[in-house]
Amino acid sequence: MSKLLNIAELFPTRLSAFVFFAYIALFVNQGILVTATKEANAKYSYSTVTVVMLIECIKLTICSAVFIREFSFMKLLSSIASNSKVLMLYFVPAFLYSLYNNLTFINLSVFDPTTYYLLMQIRVVITGVVFQVLFKKQLSRKQWISLILLTIGCIVKQLHTTSSVPQDETSQSSGASSHIYFYFFLILVQVFCSCFAGVYNEYLLKDVGADVHLMLQNVFMYLDSIICNFFVLLLNGEAQTAFSSDSLQSVFKPLVIAVMINGSACGIVTSVFLKNLNSILKTFAGALDLIFTATMCWIVFGIPIDRYTVLSIAIVLYATYLYSQNPVVNKGRLETVAPEKGEDSEKLISENTIV
Repeated sequence: MSKLLNIAELFPTRLSAFVFFAYIALFVNQGILVTATKEANAKYSYSTVTVVMLIECIKLTICSAVFIREFSFMKLLSSIASNSKVLMLYFVPAFLYSLYNNLTFINLSVFDPTTYYLLMQIRVVITGVVFQVLFKKQLSRKQWISLILLTIGCIVKQLHTTSSVPQDETSQSSGASSHIYFYFFLILVQVFCSCFAGVYNEYLLKDVGADVHLMLQNVFMYLDSIICNFFVLLLNGEAQTAFSSDSLQSVFKPLVIAVMINGSACGIVTSVFLKNLNSILKTFAGALDLIFTATMCWIVFGIPIDRYTVLSIAIVLYATYLYSQNPVVNKGRLETVAPEKGEDSEKLISENTIV
């Protein structure tokens, strides 16, 4: 009975369970797809910044269309005007997610997907600290033990990577190996972006913007992200060439289009995830990506699963199990809703009041 209760706490509705597993499937697929678009020299034949920009445009179009279908175009404009403060607040996670998305392509050009996702799990402890401070929710001893175990699992894989890459790959890939610690720094930057943006986005979804329709909040996020990515194009000197015929021709290839479609789905599912679950559980969903990513990389790319990878995944999975025994539940201002309304929680997305 207690196990069933814990499962019920993890997934309070059927929608939340579906979102959880959809999140895992989409992000595993994204790592595989991005890696598949690399060339033999570990570079991309297309502008990754342009791809990130187009992904944000797709997400903005989808969320705007969903909102307009439920209400109207004029309602969209009036809601944006009346919630200008929330729109401005979304520039913080929008900037961080823009940086995160661009770093994803850079880091996946150096690390294989399994190593990349293992290193990214360092974020769980940082997420735990930020979550505790921002939402003023004390994590239990068991929760902290699970977070620490998850970090240890990442370190096992990281130590193997740092010791093997400079020795084995110097002659083959001198650029990547000689700058391997720089790429570890980029991983840490991406970890920070993931942690702070995820928790801050959850804060906007559940507290500051709790009364704002989810799709409208997504419109705010993606509109701000497009602006942030435009500045990235300016800094890279790609503003004039990003959407040229040559650039678009390199982007509109089957695999790259698949990256954009899957990336768009990842972004939208993430917002639904944070609305219905929380950023702590999101990090553990990312941890569960590991076993599926390792298997798919072995099948698709022939990347071997060594003993370090197996040990790392085992520790991470145990940490995930330990966490599931005592999950963090955070609904922000939604916790003030009367218990008898809990049965309608699956309709959370469509029933948000627009102010």
